[in-house]
Amino acid sequence: MARYFAWRLALGILVLWAAFTLSFLLLYLLPGDAAAVAAAGGGEGAADPAAIEALRAELGLDAPFHEQYLAALGGALVLDFGSSVQNGIPATEVLARALPSTATLAGAALVLSVIGGIGLALVSNLIRSSWLRGILQSLPSLAIAVPTFWLGLLLLQVFSFQLGWVPAFGSTGFVGLILPALTLSIPTGAYLAQVLTRSLHETLARPFIEQARAKGAGDTRILVRHALRNAALPTLTIGGVLVGQLLAGTVVTETVFSRDGVGRMIVTAVANRDIPLVMIAVVFAAAIFVVTNLIVDALYPLVDPRLSHSTKQRPATKGRPTPPSAPGAASTEPGRTRANEVAA
Repeated sequence: MARYFAWRLALGILVLWAAFTLSFLLLYLLPGDAAAVAAAGGGEGAADPAAIEALRAELGLDAPFHEQYLAALGGALVLDFGSSVQNGIPATEVLARALPSTATLAGAALVLSVIGGIGLALVSNLIRSSWLRGILQSLPSLAIAVPTFWLGLLLLQVFSFQLGWVPAFGSTGFVGLILPALTLSIPTGAYLAQVLTRSLHETLARPFIEQARAKGAGDTRILVRHALRNAALPTLTIGGVLVGQLLAGTVVTETVFSRDGVGRMIVTAVANRDIPLVMIAVVFAAAIFVVTNLIVDALYPLVDPRLSHSTKQRPATKGRPTPPSAPGAASTEPGRTRANEVAA
């Protein structure tokens, strides 16, 4: 198990390096001049050429590409991304100021996504009416298809401008968090509901479910106690990916609701070609993705203990470990089936 996680950690470091390198290359190839934008206070071309050249030399932008890259990479290894081109504040400090607001928004949206997604999947599998079940199971596809910015504007129009229940803009207070969190959580929860609903549908068709039903277990007990745990692995996998999607969604959501945070910081940094801020934001997002997937890997054996044995046998396999047998398949113990284990 330790060797497996060491391998996954090495892959995570490779992901961080690739994200840093590709971002630096794209920013280098973008047209325009960060020094000119900074010297002109946002209006490129309005500053004195001598001031622009002096600023380019100060920022190291007059050096060849490989020298700029190696200097930036060396600084990133010690968490020194330089100072913001616009205001001279260290990039780490700018990120630290923007992070609490974004973390609060993403955390609230994640909680709503998990509650709403799992709740919708369970209700749609428990309900007996076929037409109502069909409606509930079609809701995730509809929610996924709705653009985040349009959903945010719709919630603003209804609950802020027409009903006046919550403020339209602002970064402080619980009330100001409601609409942005809903905007982020609806598509994320829809993904979770869609994956879990499909996984539950496949799990409920397994033989061990029929055995549990034959022993007198009710629908709710079968769904929650027997089916949910066996259907959790695909949902856990997609959940790790959706954490990254939440961070990406904050860029649009914080812009729509005029909230201070990492999302708005990224938008402003890209517009002003503030390379240190863009780089630290990219590395931070990649680090969150890597850490989240490592946590998901660590949770797999807790959901299905058989995975701990598979990772010991195959420590260097690419991707996440797969269960040695599907729910309902034969166990490795002689004379005992997975159905008997779950139904016991």
